[in-house]
Amino acid sequence: MSTTLPNAPGTAPDTDAPGPAGAETAGYRLGPLYLTLPLANIALYMIWIGVGSFLIPFQVAQITGSNDTDALSTASTTGAVLATVGNPLFGLLSDRTRSRFGRRTPWILLCAGVGSLALVGQAHASSIAMLGLSWGVVQFFLNGYMAASTAAMPDRVPARRYGVFSALVGLGIPLATIVASLIIGGVPGEKFGLSGTIGGFDGRFMGTDGYYLIAAIVMASALVFVVVSPDKSSKDLPREPFSAKEFLSGFWVSPRRYPDFAWAFCSRFGVMLGYWIISVYTMYLLADYIGIAGEDLGAVMGFQLIVNALATVAASMLVGPLVDRVGRLKPFVLVCGVGSAVSLAIPMLSATETGMTWFQIVNGVFFGTYMAVDLALMTRVLPPAAEVGKNLGLVNIAAAGPQIVAPTVAGWIVDAGGYDAMFPISAAVSLAGALLVLGVKGVK
Repeated sequence: MSTTLPNAPGTAPDTDAPGPAGAETAGYRLGPLYLTLPLANIALYMIWIGVGSFLIPFQVAQITGSNDTDALSTASTTGAVLATVGNPLFGLLSDRTRSRFGRRTPWILLCAGVGSLALVGQAHASSIAMLGLSWGVVQFFLNGYMAASTAAMPDRVPARRYGVFSALVGLGIPLATIVASLIIGGVPGEKFGLSGTIGGFDGRFMGTDGYYLIAAIVMASALVFVVVSPDKSSKDLPREPFSAKEFLSGFWVSPRRYPDFAWAFCSRFGVMLGYWIISVYTMYLLADYIGIAGEDLGAVMGFQLIVNALATVAASMLVGPLVDRVGRLKPFVLVCGVGSAVSLAIPMLSATETGMTWFQIVNGVFFGTYMAVDLALMTRVLPPAAEVGKNLGLVNIAAAGPQIVAPTVAGWIVDAGGYDAMFPISAAVSLAGALLVLGVKGVK
């Protein structure tokens, strides 16, 4: 396994080497993947952001009659184990699938289809228990979609393109944020010298119709992925006899044998958790910490998230090609951790809408920097095994897991120390996560 970034293009003959799993990139058309891979991630993050940040808090408020942080935590946490298992499980199943449509296609379509149906069911949840259960089913299957689609990078992408593709995949969060914010929340027109609200559609999608729309986007993205950038047939790949013991052992990567993977995993989990602790509570922070009136909440939140997303996109697009050029990853991760921690001091010092806006800008720049190197780093430390889908499924736990546990952690923080405590704790978690990357020895 290559554990360092390759030289700049043209300086060494191995810059087109495939990913660490030894996948054959020959036979794939790389061009369509520039579109379909980020599109799949945008659709997936429409779920985590559109549903997690907008629809679930709103649904909890409808069910309980208040901004009940305990109920939000319960709804978000129920079924979290299913969601965490979904990534490596479907990744492992796709590794072992043999069909003329390839290893990944059947699972992309199955998981997207069932997950979309579960979203439709969640739209009609009338209790916190039903909301939590349906959300667990949604996360279980759509984490499977994430695992199977993410495996396309080491399957098909030459190593010298990892920085660019990592940045493209990282666009999922900010672009999904922009789309969800415009459609569900809307943006105050006066922020751009206009009158009225941009998007929002009079709150039409802040509820059942929002779930329907996101379910349709997810299913459409899956169909586009498998049609525009089809997988190769896996019928002729070797078939290993099924062993329950080996199957279950596939959910574990030994930190002793693969310490770089363990350090990178923990680093990713920490950075992502620090980000999502604040992100999933944005609506409640604006309402209860900043004091935004209820009738203005959706539009103000939409503007805040779009500002963060635009800063993230700009940073990610600038840093991605730079990473491929300089051949170093860890310095970018460290800069991200320090910068994210500093950004969280802004709303502590200025608990105003303006303070939150500046926080979103600064935080977005450093999170965009991280997203430009995130997947490139994780792909470099994958164990050298044929089961790249399973391994990336485990990697995705470090991204999806924080989104799952963040509402619970944030609820504990608010209960113990109020909203004021969220910012320093989130800063400490992000910084600690970034520092853990120093333990990775095989990547510069």
